[in-house]
Amino acid sequence: MRFNVFQVSRRGGRETNEDRMGYCYTSEAGLFALADGMGGHPEGEVAAQIALQTLAVLFQQDARPVLEDPHAFLQEAIVIAHHQLLRYADSKGLEDTPRTTIVACVLQGNQAWWAHCGDSRLYMVREGSLIARTRDHSYTELQEALGRAAMGVEGFNRNVLFTCLGSPGRPMVDCQGPILLEAGDRILLCSDGLWGNVEDSELTPIIAKDVISEAVAEMVEVALRRGGARCDNVTALTVEWESEEEPAGDTTQALLNSGYASTIHGALEAEVASMDDEEIDRSVAEINEKIRQSGRGSRRN
Repeated sequence: MRFNVFQVSRRGGRETNEDRMGYCYTSEAGLFALADGMGGHPEGEVAAQIALQTLAVLFQQDARPVLEDPHAFLQEAIVIAHHQLLRYADSKGLEDTPRTTIVACVLQGNQAWWAHCGDSRLYMVREGSLIARTRDHSYTELQEALGRAAMGVEGFNRNVLFTCLGSPGRPMVDCQGPILLEAGDRILLCSDGLWGNVEDSELTPIIAKDVISEAVAEMVEVALRRGGARCDNVTALTVEWESEEEPAGDTTQALLNSGYASTIHGALEAEVASMDDEEIDRSVAEINEKIRQSGRGSRRN
């Protein structure tokens, strides 16, 4: 595979940045993910980090070097991340569970699959046109899908979600794909701090700009400027797909079939005092142990 990645996360006007993002890959598959810890619940940054690390651990376990079923992997891994949050809250004796939204994308061969829970979004742009976008698990988008939203009236409950990771009920996970990739396709994962301040009609031409790093930086700056002093955290990860014939970009071919690389590790911001890396490491160790005990990993070797 060949791809370019550019990612950035800015704190905005919040006390802490509860967004997390990162990617991991083998020689023939890549996982890109973003999580937005939810305010109003404890330790949102921990929830986001545990969710991403759970996906990374499971990807490392299953991608040998490809995933047997990317759709099933995304569905299962996100639900497992949800249960990890419940176990974490129970082990800490928390009255409420840390919660997070999540969006994740798998690139494998020349195809893409993605899944999400909550209102962290994925956009896919091809030759300047938006060809795919996730639909938020919010009451506003639900009403719009049912044709009940008042035309021209902004939903008062845009940020009210009916599902997320860490909630008491089983999370709703929407999966899409596969979609065939073409050279130059760009996939954006972002938190609501970005799309909440920049309309889809504006995002699409920015994503399509020639230089991916400039495109992402411009989007984030526009969102921060419009959000003002009370702006939410703004996080974006953009992947540009390139065919095997393209000479530019990053390549996974240097990895052996058993090789694995990841940027998903530890807290992204040292300022987050409530993040205890040892606790998260223990959580990840529990995931590995459960996989070992269940024999799940050996089935796909």
